[in-house]
Amino acid sequence: MGDVPSAEERRLQRVQQRAFDYFLHETNPANGLVVDKTAEGWPASIAATGLALSCYPVAVERGFVSRGDAKARVLAALRFFRDSEQSRSPAASGHRGFYYHFLDMKSGRRAWRCELSTVDTAFLIAGMLCAAQYFDSDEAGERELRELAQRLYERVDWKWALGRANTKGTAQTIGHGWRPESGFLRYRWEGYDEAMLLYLLALGSPTHPVPAESWAAWCASYEWIRYYDVDYLYAGPLFTHQLSHVWVDFRGIRDAYMRGRGIDYFENSRRATIVQQRYAHENPQRFQGYGEHAWGITASDGPGPTTKRIDGIQRRFYDYLGRGVPFGPDDGTLAPWAVVASMPFAPEIVLPTIHHWIEHLKLHDSYRYGFRATYNATFARAGGSPGWISPYHFGLNLGPNVLMTENHRSGLIWKLMRSCAPLVEGLRRAGFEGGWLAATNDHRRSTCNSE
Repeated sequence: MGDVPSAEERRLQRVQQRAFDYFLHETNPANGLVVDKTAEGWPASIAATGLALSCYPVAVERGFVSRGDAKARVLAALRFFRDSEQSRSPAASGHRGFYYHFLDMKSGRRAWRCELSTVDTAFLIAGMLCAAQYFDSDEAGERELRELAQRLYERVDWKWALGRANTKGTAQTIGHGWRPESGFLRYRWEGYDEAMLLYLLALGSPTHPVPAESWAAWCASYEWIRYYDVDYLYAGPLFTHQLSHVWVDFRGIRDAYMRGRGIDYFENSRRATIVQQRYAHENPQRFQGYGEHAWGITASDGPGPTTKRIDGIQRRFYDYLGRGVPFGPDDGTLAPWAVVASMPFAPEIVLPTIHHWIEHLKLHDSYRYGFRATYNATFARAGGSPGWISPYHFGLNLGPNVLMTENHRSGLIWKLMRSCAPLVEGLRRAGFEGGWLAATNDHRRSTCNSE
């Protein structure tokens, strides 16, 4: 007989299964697209779809679905992306290998005149590559899956996404996106954020790579700060310290920037997580419910937009906004999913917080997919009753709950992606060295020498 799972293991299994249920029930089985959030008539999110593709291997290993069912779901998505229209048409699904941020759940065409999103396409492609690493048998469907993932990755014209030249005559950082009505967006991926994965996939492309200088240009926009006696690379919203780490095991590998700082990006995310908890403990704006086991401020849903006078203080509340620590904005809204996604970095503070939310605040088990997006204990509802809980679940939140919990428990996604050749190449071109990457390079050299 196997070991009896501990209460902690059973709790984590429950968190993963509830979160994965979102992808079981909020996906169009005909095209594999995943709805962005549980609101009536809402479109699909390509980022949520990419997260779903990465979740299927976890679901197979944890017994949530069969390998055959998971393979069929991945193939439905990959075949849709292969066959969907790629053109300059405002009604297409994508252009130059990129896809629009939001797509109609049924037709798969662009929704809401949204942008062709570079970073969301990166999350989608990462999901494809992750699934391709897992479904590795010689069975016909799994071979097709791998071939489609590679073809769709190779189609993305990352170099085109550099867009217009900057004032110095070069375009080194990648743009946020493009619209057929107006061209490239004016914003670029600069400053430490979730675009780390975007740059790595763009650097590793065998067909349309960006120059290595793009990584250096991005790193040049970093901001290193000291807060609560913690030195770290700053990004305010907690999710920015997590999303790229869903797929990339940054433990022990460093680029030139981090070699200069003496840490790696994994340690940086651990420090950012600790700062988040300390901020909530200090609670400088005196919001209700903040504390050692109640923290996690990130880009998220919220109870606003509105202002209310509560306990003699005029409070401003926001709706969906990039909340952050330590410089704000902060309106008392906490995101349990963002704390769960920090589990690999600092389990000693994350696990007690999850226990508190599930067992004491009852924020998980009574909801279909587990933790809802956010809650705000300060916000007063109509009639004066305290507290607000988001009515929605988001795929972009629940995917990291499945995946980062699994990375904490078994390291599955990290193990799969350490063997993903394009990602390894992207890391190498970005100047990463050491750790498991050195062992991978040694193996490649040994293999080449033996041939």
